[in-house]
Amino acid sequence: MSNKQEYTKQWGEEVFPLLSWFKMDKVRNAKVMVVGAGALGNEVLKNLALFGVGNIVVVDFDEIEYSNLTRSVLFRPEDADKGFFKAKVAAKRLQEINPTINTQAICGDLSKDAGLGVYRRMDVVVGCLDSLKARVLLNRMCFRAGKIWIEGGIGDLEGQVTAYQLNKNCYECSLSQDENIPGDGNTEANRTSCPQIAQGNAARGRVATTPVSASLIGAVQAQEVMKIIHGDDLKSGGFETLVGKMFHYEGKHTQSTLFDFSSYENECISHEYWENIVEIPELSADSTIAEALEFIKKRLKVDSVTINLRNDKFVDFLSSRSSNQKYNTMMPASKIPDFIDAHKELEYLTIADGGLYQHSYEDIDEEFPYPQLTLKQIGIPYLDVLQLTTENGYEYVELSADIKLFQKLFGQ
Repeated sequence: MSNKQEYTKQWGEEVFPLLSWFKMDKVRNAKVMVVGAGALGNEVLKNLALFGVGNIVVVDFDEIEYSNLTRSVLFRPEDADKGFFKAKVAAKRLQEINPTINTQAICGDLSKDAGLGVYRRMDVVVGCLDSLKARVLLNRMCFRAGKIWIEGGIGDLEGQVTAYQLNKNCYECSLSQDENIPGDGNTEANRTSCPQIAQGNAARGRVATTPVSASLIGAVQAQEVMKIIHGDDLKSGGFETLVGKMFHYEGKHTQSTLFDFSSYENECISHEYWENIVEIPELSADSTIAEALEFIKKRLKVDSVTINLRNDKFVDFLSSRSSNQKYNTMMPASKIPDFIDAHKELEYLTIADGGLYQHSYEDIDEEFPYPQLTLKQIGIPYLDVLQLTTENGYEYVELSADIKLFQKLFGQ
C-alpha cells in the first residue's frame, strides 16, 4: 500500500485523537445534512470533510454561477461554464478532499425533494440558506423529525449562528410580525440574507457577502455540529451548544457577542413532532397512489386512508378566470411557475385576463381521480414520511423501500 493510500485510510488518526474531547468512531459514523451549498455551505462542508464526518448529505437546487466563485472554495470556473448543480459538485469535491467519507447530493428543494425519512436519520442538520421562507420550512422539517438544526446567516462583514431544538426554541417564533411568514412553501421567492442583518442590501435587491464572513460563521456552525455529534459530552456539561443562544460577529469593529435568543410560543404551527412512524419496506415514492392506499390500509388495519400533502399541493389544471379555458398541468404546485413561464399565452393571461384559477388537491384518498399516478408524480419525494388521516386520527408511514437510494449513507 502506498503512503498516500495508507494516509487516506487512516484519515485524521495522527491528529484528532490528540484532542481531549474527540471520539473518532462517533465522527466517522455521524450523519449530517447541510442545506444550502453557497458561500456559507461551502465552508461548513469543507470543515466537516476535514474533520472526517463519515456521512454528509448536501441539499441545494441552484446551479453554479460565476459570481459564486469569489466565495466558494469547492467550485471551479468550469463548473459555472457548464451550469452544474451546486449540491452535486460540492458532494464530489468533498470526496476529493477526503476519500474516506460518504456523500450524497439532493439537487432540489429541502422539503419537496428531500424526504423526511432522510432528516430523521441525521444526527444534526445545518442551514446555510439565503431565504426567510426556506428557513421556516427547514425549521418545520427538522421539528417533525425531532432534530436540532444549526442556522447561520452572513452579510457584508457580519454574521450569526443559532441552533434550534423542539421544545426549547423555534426559528419561526423568533420572527417579528413585520416579517412575512410563508404559507405556500415557495423557497425561491423573497431570497434575502438573515433577517437581522443586511436589510439595506436586501431592500436594494442584493446581499453582499465576503469569504471572510462565510469562513468565520461556517466554522462556528461546523463547531456546533461537532458538539452535537459528541452527545455524551453535552449531557455531562463538557460542551454547551447555541440552542437558545445567538453568536453574532461584527467585523467592522472586530466584535463578537453571545446572547440569549430563545422564543417559543405554544400555538406556533411549526411545533410538530411526527412520532410513532411506521416504516414500510415495500412502499416507495414510485408506488402508485392506488397501490399505496391499499397497502397502507392493510398494514395499519384501517378502513379509510387520506394522504395529507403537507409540503406541496397537486395541480391537475389551470383555467382562465374570464374564459374558463383549461390548461392541463398534472404536476405539483411548486412547478406551476415554470409551467407558466414555458407557455407564453399563460404568462399573458396572468396579466391581461384577470389571472388563472388553479385547481388543486391537498388531500389524496380513494376519490382522487388519478390513482395511476405515482406518489413521486404528485410531489412526494423519495424516503418521505406520509401524514395520514384515518378513522384513528393522524398516523405516519415512511416510504422505506427508498432507503436503497441512500445505501452508502445508511448501510442498507
